[in-house]
Amino acid sequence: MKHSYFQVFDLSEEAPDKVLHRLYVNLERLKMGGDILAVQIWRRLRLIVAGGDGTASWLLGVVSDLELAHPPPVATVPLGTGNNLPFSFGWGKKNPSTDQRAVKSFLGLVKHAREIKIDSWHIILRMRAPREGPCDPIAPLELPHSLHAFHRVSSCDSLNMEGYHTFRGGFWNYFSMGMDAKVSYAFHSERKRNPEKFRSQLTNQRTRATLGLKQGLFCASLSQPSSRNLAQLAKVKIMKRPGSPWQEVQVHQSIRSIACLNLPSFSGGLNPWGMPGTRRAADRQFTAPFVDDGLVEVVGFRDAWHGLVLLAPNGHGTRIAQAHRVRFEFHKGAADHMFMRVDGEPWKQPLPTDDDTVVVEISCLRQVSMLANEPCRSMSVNDPSLPLPAHCLDDDSDASEDDEDEWDDGRRKFGAADTFKLPDEIDIAHLS
Repeated sequence: MKHSYFQVFDLSEEAPDKVLHRLYVNLERLKMGGDILAVQIWRRLRLIVAGGDGTASWLLGVVSDLELAHPPPVATVPLGTGNNLPFSFGWGKKNPSTDQRAVKSFLGLVKHAREIKIDSWHIILRMRAPREGPCDPIAPLELPHSLHAFHRVSSCDSLNMEGYHTFRGGFWNYFSMGMDAKVSYAFHSERKRNPEKFRSQLTNQRTRATLGLKQGLFCASLSQPSSRNLAQLAKVKIMKRPGSPWQEVQVHQSIRSIACLNLPSFSGGLNPWGMPGTRRAADRQFTAPFVDDGLVEVVGFRDAWHGLVLLAPNGHGTRIAQAHRVRFEFHKGAADHMFMRVDGEPWKQPLPTDDDTVVVEISCLRQVSMLANEPCRSMSVNDPSLPLPAHCLDDDSDASEDDEDEWDDGRRKFGAADTFKLPDEIDIAHLS
């Protein structure tokens, strides 16, 4: 059993739900056989995922779907391009050394890392079935792990509705749509075609900037609807607190990208939300971003020049809202597709032009545990050294307990662990 403490699995060969299935079943069988060490392993179990933000989110989705009473906390090794998840929790954003001493040092940090709860967010997209043409998400040249975070629901899913196409997914870092997702899609496609050209961070940044110029990120293209301002394409509605009414928010005509943020790291370490002050009246309604407060920060960008503001001290995007739920309602015939991105995974989403009911809704689902190293950029409402945000002090006694609507049954899971099935003799309750 000595070597069972450290086991490595290649997720390109075996999905995380299958890995955890085998792990939990083996532990439970050992526990049922009286193995004391199996009980200790279960209590001290910590997961480490090495990869990009998409891979990390895939594993977090599986852990979230299991709904264990004591889910194992997760540490992330930055092996991707953006590495927003590991950077937010103090694990850095550059690829780490892989020599024996560095690996042992990292494992020691993981062993003593503190746990932080993090909100998870559920995404639903629903539209009427088009008269012709597919509406499935189009991945950029079929990336290996693309769209684990977003996919069509099965025919037996409670969210499935006859005559409609329904897609579901989830995120821990961000959901974005508009020009930034379009450039990311082009970048991933180009990297898939010519992987030899993407061997350094500097080259990647230069290529992304070049693609941004070609895709119209620095100036809007009059010929491409997907590059127009988002106010021309969709309405934005928010629910500020559980049970509160939906409110439509006004999006400035210059906004071409919108990001819904859960973490203080976006596009490789930038913080688009920043720290709202009290000097400007428009900022007094907002609070600092917390990763476990049940709110997502909604930020807008005009173009790439606006994004450069983030590089300046106290720079930030256009703060639109903080909300418990967000809904995008697309105007009929405004565009035949929209580029979207979830935790580093971009895709092209076809939209029916004859449908006025295309809706994307984002809602807070539940929480999972992350492992944090120092310095940790993410802030928790449970940190006694930080002031409690105002909304956590509000009396919500008048808020309705019924915070659900037509998506009610679908908020139980992301669908990431659909293949997780325990043998009949194993009781999932024992795993807690």
